[in-house]
Amino acid sequence: MLSKVKKANAIKDVKKHDTDTGSAEAQVALLTRQIEELAKHLKKHKKDFHSRRGLLQMVANRRKHLKYLQRKDEKAYEGLIKKLGLKR
Repeated sequence: MLSKVKKANAIKDVKKHDTDTGSAEAQVALLTRQIEELAKHLKKHKKDFHSRRGLLQMVANRRKHLKYLQRKDEKAYEGLIKKLGLKR
């Protein structure tokens, strides 16, 4: 779970307007932060298979959002990939 502060920091750089939490860019940034946190947890707890399943679902969800963003706005997609440090 991410705290409110961590969520706000994750969305801060990519939001389109002040109350933006639902755009594809904001969702991808939030999912990326959650994936990082959960990956850190799984390195410590190798046999936590329920959390591993959740991680895989988050990765698939992020991939869907990125695919949507790439289709709709290629320039925003490229910028988001660079900001978040994701590889293609």
